[in-house]
This record gives sequence, structure tokens and C-alpha cells, in this order.
Amino acid sequence: MKRLTLFTASLLLTALTGCDDDVKVVEKDVVVTNTDVEIVEVPTPIIVEVAQGTNIQLGTRPDYLIEDMADSALKTQLESCKDGPFYKTDFSIGHRGAPMQYPEHTKESYIAAARMGAGIVECDVTFTNDKELVCRHSQCDLHTTTNILAIPELAAKCSVPFTPADSASGIAASAKCCTSDISLAEFLTLEGKMDGANTSATNVSDYMKGTPSWRTDLYATSGTLMTHKQSIALFKELGVKMTPELKSPQVSMPFNGMTQTQYAQKMLDEYTQMEVPAERVYPQSFNLADVQYWINTNPEFAAQSVYLDGRDSEAGFDPNNPDTWQPSMASLFNDGVKIIAPPIWVLLTIDNENNIVPSQYAIDAKAAGLNIITWSLERSGPLNNGGGYYYQSISDVIDNDGDMMTVVDVLAQDVGVMAIFSDWPATVSYYASCNKMPASI
Repeated sequence: MKRLTLFTASLLLTALTGCDDDVKVVEKDVVVTNTDVEIVEVPTPIIVEVAQGTNIQLGTRPDYLIEDMADSALKTQLESCKDGPFYKTDFSIGHRGAPMQYPEHTKESYIAAARMGAGIVECDVTFTNDKELVCRHSQCDLHTTTNILAIPELAAKCSVPFTPADSASGIAASAKCCTSDISLAEFLTLEGKMDGANTSATNVSDYMKGTPSWRTDLYATSGTLMTHKQSIALFKELGVKMTPELKSPQVSMPFNGMTQTQYAQKMLDEYTQMEVPAERVYPQSFNLADVQYWINTNPEFAAQSVYLDGRDSEAGFDPNNPDTWQPSMASLFNDGVKIIAPPIWVLLTIDNENNIVPSQYAIDAKAAGLNIITWSLERSGPLNNGGGYYYQSISDVIDNDGDMMTVVDVLAQDVGVMAIFSDWPATVSYYASCNKMPASI
């Protein structure tokens, strides 16, 4: 007979139970009469590392989209995941937070995105007249995204005051209010609202009621605006990574002595000041010169600097004809760009069997060694009429909301994108969790 101790086995049990403080390790002798060892193959479970304390809530929308899909192997697979587990993933990026239902770039929108499993959340960065950085999608969108026009003393500072509509002459209601029109202190007195304006309005109150019908004002009663630094502090608290976009100034630069490069550097400096590791930050810009500046002068941020590609707005652009987009993918990569981010439609096309497949743009980007992020899911409203701008290259095969999941699948599996911006991150988080993509850590 041999005596074996169970101490080692007990330690293993403790590790497998998550080192629970209530588990007690007890040494005990066991009498073993047969020491022959039989090796049995046991299937190894797939373990997804999920940060402690997460509370991921995806709601009913992913289920709705899946139920709306045509019968397919993909639909069956996605249906099998309805009970989770769901977790936070960097494949899911909160585009301005979760602005399909929450005012964009507000504290409430950011928190909603994190709760829906977005591993990365975006703050678009612009500046006030005292050169402080704040989160807004555009330097001059305060008239459509905040209540500034309802505050007479601040409305008076707008670059272009409110002008009512005149139906007789065909003049639409208009205004232009910029962050650079006001100070940081004044900016922080504003409240965020759903982006939109009623251009038929003859008064300010009606002008501010322009929310698209497929969004909602239910959560827009008190949107909390944020400075760039406040967003960093919140994102640290939420445990998410950060993707700030340096917005193109709509004022002449230098502005009050601040040059474009100083503006670009100031954005990165605030992460350093807030002690955020560079690997948790994905700085982005549509201005290639900004991206090249970061690559050349801030090497710690270089690998994650994102070139937002807006060349689709150029005349003659064709995602299946490399001659229509310059510089080439190889040139971008050779100049240090590691991540490129075009709109969804640029990455997709339709083959002869009416399948959605990668475009030549997508093929060339991957062949050059570029990683790809794309934008923006859940931003077009219902897809029963082809999906609008974001789906224009595949509109002939888009006719219901369930097609959104097919698009996500092609982007993930065939194009091989590293992440997707979404106005409702739960949709992308559901897909990523169902396909056991890496959890955000």
C-alpha cells in the first residue's frame, strides 16, 4: 500500500474555483490499493477571460435582428447563443457612445456603450475658445446636439444665430454654434440632446425637435457633456479602452496661438497626464498628416494610430479600382500606418451569386499588412430600403434588419476587420461573444 497526500490536488481545486476565500484546503491521507494510472482524454473547454465586476446587458435588440434573418447556418449559430455568456470585447466599439438612443458624447451614452460590452469607446475631440479639449463630433454641432439655442446668453455667441424657416421663399431654418464660440465653463453648462434639427421650424423650440423617427428622446432629458479629460477618467472607471478622434478644426489654425500639431499633441498629452498606458489608446483622424505626426513623434502611440479613410467622398472613388484611391495600401503601410478605417460599404461588394464578399479595397488593405476597423453599424435606421449610405455597395441584397448580422459576419470572417464601430454596441458584442472572440482585458 502507498499513502498519497491530497494537498496538491486541493490547491488545483482552489485555483479552478477562482481562489474563493470560502474554500479551505485540508490535508488528508488516503489509502490507495492500486497505483496503476489510466490516462483518459477529456475535452478541453474554451475559457474566455472576462474581467471581474462586469455587468454586460445586451437587451432584446440582438434577438430581434437574429429572428429577422433568413434561415441559414449563421442564424442557427447565433440563435444558439441567446443565453450567453456575453462579455466585453474590443471587437465592439461604442461610436460616440450608444447614440442610437442616448445623446452622443454624453456620460449617459458612454456608460450605456460600456454596459453593452463595448471594449473601446470613442470621444471625438475638439476645443473651446480657451483651447480646452472637449468631446463633440464636430466643432460646430452644438446647435443640433445640445440645448445651446435655448440659452439666450450663449445662443447670442453662436457663429451664426438661429434663422427661422420661410416657406414662402424656400429658406430652411438654420444656425451654427461651435465649441470655439464659448469657454469651457460655458460648455459644461450645456445639456446634450439627440442629434437633429427641424429645418422647417419657425422658432427655436421647434428647431430643436429634429430627432430621426428611428431614434428616441426617452433618454435625452439631461445629457451630461464631458471634457476630454473627464471622458478619460470615466473610461478608466468603466474599464474600457479609448479611441479619441481629432476633429478637423472649423476655424483657421493657428487658433489663439494653438497650431494644428500642438492640437494633435495636446490630445495625446492628456492621456499621458491621466496615466493611461498608450496601448489602451487608439488615436484617430481623417487627416493623414495628423496620423503621420503621431507616428513620427509619439512612437508609443504609433502602432495604434488609426487613419480614418474618408477618400470615398472624392469624385470617381471606386473601392474595386485601386487606381481611384491614392496613396496605395502598400504606401500607407510603408509610411508607418498600421490601422485603416473606412466606412462599411467600402469593404464590401456583391459577387455573381449575389453573396456579400470583400471588396478589392479590403483585399488590398489586408495584403499590404494593414489592420482594418470600420464604421458605423446601427446608424442608418431600418434596412428594409437598402440601408442607405453605409450599405450602398450591397444595397441590392439588403432588404431587412436581419441582414445586419450577415454584414457583421462577412466583415468579421471574410474581410477580417479587427473591430466595428456601432451606434448600438450590443449588436456587435452579441456576435463577438457568440463567436468566442477575445474578451477585452
